[in-house]
Amino acid sequence: MKRITFKTVATEAKLLLIGIPVLLWTLIPIYHMVLFAISPRDQATSGHLWPTNPTLDNFYFVFGQKHFYLAHFWTQMGNSLVIAVSVGALTLTISTAAAFAISRLKVRGGRTVMNLALFTYFIPAAFLAVPMYKTMGNYGLLNSQWALILAMVTIASPYCIWVLKQASDKLPFELDEAARMDGATALQLFRLVYLPLMVPSLVAVGTYALLLAWNEYLYAFLLLSNDTSVTLAVALGNFLSADDSPWELLMTTGLIYAMPPAAIYYTFKRYMVSGLTAGAVKS
Repeated sequence: MKRITFKTVATEAKLLLIGIPVLLWTLIPIYHMVLFAISPRDQATSGHLWPTNPTLDNFYFVFGQKHFYLAHFWTQMGNSLVIAVSVGALTLTISTAAAFAISRLKVRGGRTVMNLALFTYFIPAAFLAVPMYKTMGNYGLLNSQWALILAMVTIASPYCIWVLKQASDKLPFELDEAARMDGATALQLFRLVYLPLMVPSLVAVGTYALLLAWNEYLYAFLLLSNDTSVTLAVALGNFLSADDSPWELLMTTGLIYAMPPAAIYYTFKRYMVSGLTAGAVKS
């Protein structure tokens, strides 16, 4: 039986004193989103802790596209999904191949290229928005979803390559040597040895890239302008342009928009923790 000491109790008390305020600070905005979402319009800003007559009519308005700002709700939700999945898939493909080449094939200059790519993170992404806008304009990609997809892949790839390279470095090189002795080519080594062992990290970086693209606002706002091509994150900003914004519909739409990434994160949570920390500690 574990002995309870004063030091143990003090440590747990300190953790609770830190954890409870952080938990409340995290949950209060979510609570207010739910509060707005189930409040009638005339009670949305009443300041009550719970609406007098809670309703689900706001969800009916959103799903039925019953408001001017929601005229393209399903199209914009689809845009967000297509862009996020495309960014996740492309980033995963590029970073997996790059990490394999750098870590396992020891491609000459690979580490230098990776370090130079990581160096771009010293420049805030917001500062690169205007040059990215100019570049996409030069190639005729403005107001095309490919502009946003390529921009987000560019932003996500360096970090994903680094994570996968760190995880790949932990794999025993004896596996590669044994596979080569059996006549395996580099492609077979990649497909039969590397990929199966890298599943947790692959899921982690794929999820990271997908969520990064799903939540992106600045680049989506700059690179897309048509109501039928923008993501829902950008469309939500239109609510703030009115003098009398329908806050209950804004919060309802935001709550719906937050559901898919939350579901994805909690589905792959164990992969996210193990995959993103792989290689962080060397044995």
